[in-house]
Amino acid sequence: MKILGIESSGMVASVAIVENEVLIAEYTMNHKRTHSETLLPMIDEIVKMSETELSSIDAIALAAGPGSFTGLRIGAATAKGLALSIEKPIIPVKTCEGLAFNMWGADGLVCPIIDARRNQVYTGLYRVMGNIDVIMDQDPMDIHDLIEYINNEPEARGGVTFLGDGIPIYQDSIWEEIKVPCKMAPANMNRQRAGSIAAYGEFLYRERKYMDADDFGPEYLRKSQAERVKGEALVNKS
Repeated sequence: MKILGIESSGMVASVAIVENEVLIAEYTMNHKRTHSETLLPMIDEIVKMSETELSSIDAIALAAGPGSFTGLRIGAATAKGLALSIEKPIIPVKTCEGLAFNMWGADGLVCPIIDARRNQVYTGLYRVMGNIDVIMDQDPMDIHDLIEYINNEPEARGGVTFLGDGIPIYQDSIWEEIKVPCKMAPANMNRQRAGSIAAYGEFLYRERKYMDADDFGPEYLRKSQAERVKGEALVNKS
């Protein structure tokens, strides 16, 4: 089984190929350039370097949201275009579950926090040991509400590992307010990675959790900034 993974839900652009539980190739960038500039050239590079024919791909696993609205749209368009061209399905991977998969085998719970601005994070709470057990499904939350939830969660008493691009922004609040043992994931595990999306996607594919490319759409969880501004303007007028 061969899975192409695509991750563009945040600042990181990442693509990977996993074949029969082996990471064959991974290309990850977290530096300035836009996903519209990077994703297709990165896919082309790993396909060439790994001598992979796109037609040999069984499915495309994609970080399906939440995350950056622009990044999710670019990733969705890229995945759908490729999937339709090679007539293969898409495996939607919840962004927070894909990020938590970075910490496979970690003791205690894993808590991804993705910056959603305005003191909000996209987050979830998981046990990643032998499978992904969802303690709290992904959702947008105020960072202080999240910390309070974790403090009151019995399963968090064994410790929590935080990861995600929200760490540099909110770690001071975490350290000040958290009442259970916690730690921050190291640099090689603390951002989105297509290798994890593809590896988890392989597991989901075996569970038949995939869909036709025509039916796929990103999971935004909340309105875009433009939609919120427009809504606030309409409220102010009324």
